[in-house]
Amino acid sequence: MSSSTKKSFPGGVHPADQKELTADSAIQQIAPPKQVAILLSQHIGAPNHPTVKKRDTVEIGQVIGTTDAFVSSPVHSPVNGTVKDIALRSHPVLGRTEAIVIDTDEENPGIKTPVADRFDASFDENKFTAQQIGDAIKNAGIVGMGGAGFPTRVKVEPDTEPKKHTMLINACECEPYITCDYRVMLEWTYQFIAGIKLAKKISGCKRVCIGVEDNKTEALQVLKEAIEKASPDFELIPLQTKYPQGGEKQLIKAVLDQDVPLGGIPPQIGLLVMNVATCAAIAEAVVLDQPLTHRALTVTGHGINSPGNFYVPIGTPIQEIIDLCGGLKDSAVKVILGGPMMGFAVGDLSTPVTKTCGSILVLSKDEISKAKFERKQTPCIRCGRCLEVCPANINPTKIAHSVKHNMLDLAEQYHMAACIECGCCSYICPANIEITGHIKTGKVLKARQQKKMPK
Repeated sequence: MSSSTKKSFPGGVHPADQKELTADSAIQQIAPPKQVAILLSQHIGAPNHPTVKKRDTVEIGQVIGTTDAFVSSPVHSPVNGTVKDIALRSHPVLGRTEAIVIDTDEENPGIKTPVADRFDASFDENKFTAQQIGDAIKNAGIVGMGGAGFPTRVKVEPDTEPKKHTMLINACECEPYITCDYRVMLEWTYQFIAGIKLAKKISGCKRVCIGVEDNKTEALQVLKEAIEKASPDFELIPLQTKYPQGGEKQLIKAVLDQDVPLGGIPPQIGLLVMNVATCAAIAEAVVLDQPLTHRALTVTGHGINSPGNFYVPIGTPIQEIIDLCGGLKDSAVKVILGGPMMGFAVGDLSTPVTKTCGSILVLSKDEISKAKFERKQTPCIRCGRCLEVCPANINPTKIAHSVKHNMLDLAEQYHMAACIECGCCSYICPANIEITGHIKTGKVLKARQQKKMPK
């Protein structure tokens, strides 16, 4: 195992990480809710079609939505129960999408527990063929659980040119507040490593690098010891604690000092980037034939009474999880799915947990600056701070101004598509201009213009 210190990338910011709220909170299993809503769009790609109808009984792990499209991923029931409805439900990104609503069987709800104790340092990925691994990942409905939601089976496909040679594991968890990946590394260590071994085998990668921010000292130590026993050829790379260290292009720059072409993706230079939770899910799917129906999730922020990390059935309404955590404090003003930098604020607390949701963040009024809380903006003073922190090396303000004036073609010329929406520019802006928000809006307007997204 090799180690180096303080590797990083140009740009970025370092907001207070606030991880002390939940870093020591072990992952707790929660009981199945009375009702779940499984969104049929939980990934990048074609949405699923229901394979069940109203009043059908379903079992935990059963496929309830799928499609023949190549870039897609099926969804499964996380409980035993009865299909109550197939209807529109709140989606954290898309507004409202079709969902399968299931009433849980109260007498036999179907309880799934974490499986980390089924793995140890002796795990041998060679017991499985690449075909078996790929089929298991596809059938289990695994997508990138760090937030991107790209179907994992498509991502690890080995037969592309150039061939993938190096796999980078994004174990940074650089968003403030969130600690669920950190707890997975501590508590499900060998399951996580087994998933890496399986992903390495199917992808054909020869080299594996695990990037961990250096504020996670306990995780670094636990992984160091586990890798020495299980996979001594894996490289554990401590990285400078900085946001967005976990962005895949920033991770590649920090670890390998390579640049992904502007507008390109890592496979174009032979690289594969995987998330911690995704690797753990791969091990569960391949070894135990269990689909992705539950995930580890952080509930945090100074607006919630009892923060913690939980093992949650996908489809659980976030209101139920908030209630489980003692409810909202009087000072709570905003609920965000994801982190404070890239997450999505939600007003409908019946919104269900999805495969890509790693956090429910409840911010208090004190955690939001007065200017931002009151949405007070002043004109751009051309200070250039957004340029200094932009990790994508583009000009966020020029793009935002172009979008604001409905000049989408000009925004594209300024490389709007290359923006990773990390929020660094909005965070640093002394005028409190929501630069990232304008760019996100521009992308949506462009997608609608190109008929890639419904109006």
